Amino acid sequence: MPEQNAEHLQRPHVPALDRILGQAFPVLDDGFVRVIDYMGDDRAVVQAARVSYGEGTRKVSDDRGLIRYLLRHRHTTPFEMCELKLHVRVPMDAWRQWIRHRTASVNETSTRYSIAIDAAQRTAPGQWRRQASANRQGSEGSLDHTVGEELSRQEEDLQGLARDVYLGRLDRGVAREQARKDLPLCTYTEAYWKCDLHNLLHFLALRMDAHAQLEIRDYARIIGEEIVACWVPVVWEAFSDYRLGALSLSRLDRQVLGALGRGDHPSALARAEEAGWLRRSDRTGKLLRNRERAELETTAAELGLTPPWLADASDAAGA
Repeated sequence: MPEQNAEHLQRPHVPALDRILGQAFPVLDDGFVRVIDYMGDDRAVVQAARVSYGEGTRKVSDDRGLIRYLLRHRHTTPFEMCELKLHVRVPMDAWRQWIRHRTASVNETSTRYSIAIDAAQRTAPGQWRRQASANRQGSEGSLDHTVGEELSRQEEDLQGLARDVYLGRLDRGVAREQARKDLPLCTYTEAYWKCDLHNLLHFLALRMDAHAQLEIRDYARIIGEEIVACWVPVVWEAFSDYRLGALSLSRLDRQVLGALGRGDHPSALARAEEAGWLRRSDRTGKLLRNRERAELETTAAELGLTPPWLADASDAAGA
């Protein structure tokens, strides 16, 4: 018999998320993301924090303030009290990046037991991207549409041949686990993916970033903006402010930017020199590539500041 004074609890209920349970959000040409289940909500984060920290959090005026404090100061455990279960359909090349996040529970369609999904990601003629010149793992700009049309035709032929070979092997009795070995990475796969909110936010911070591959960025954007924002709107607001829209500064960044903000250009130059950011080519005299310096320059531009080495180069060009 239950105790008479036992607390009666109700499961957290998020109407905005309940309305989209099972709804497939299309991604790419034949992929999707849909919510299967969830546990917790904004209040669950607050509840966990207050149990953990007791009276120490009572100074925070409201739940929103507490959530923002937790995220701002990188407290993680309260966010682990919430979980989201997704059903995704994604090309294998994007899934290869996705599955590197080893903080989720995953169950993927097995092509040892079933026939591979009869769908492969297609690239439209205007969607073929150029290799980035300054980023070995990224892309920038698009190829000419005429070239794209030829590449898309080749893609269609290649995907059709790969599928025909695969099905032909199955028809001849080849084991599924072996017949699949030449399927291209563009083949779609499906999986259930369950992740706690802390690790989900980390996934989104990395995969919504402009440096992430465009295809997986499309999935991350849908998960973040269409699903997480409905599920935990207060957490999403704080995450957008303190992670997605925030700047991260190293010790050197702070010293150089602080000097620029004070108008102390000699100190900014001296600190950059000490850090090895301003080494020049013996042949051309131009600054050598330096990733840290380039990132600092981007941050400075966002703050309306111009490092002196860029100002000097601009003056020289103008002369």
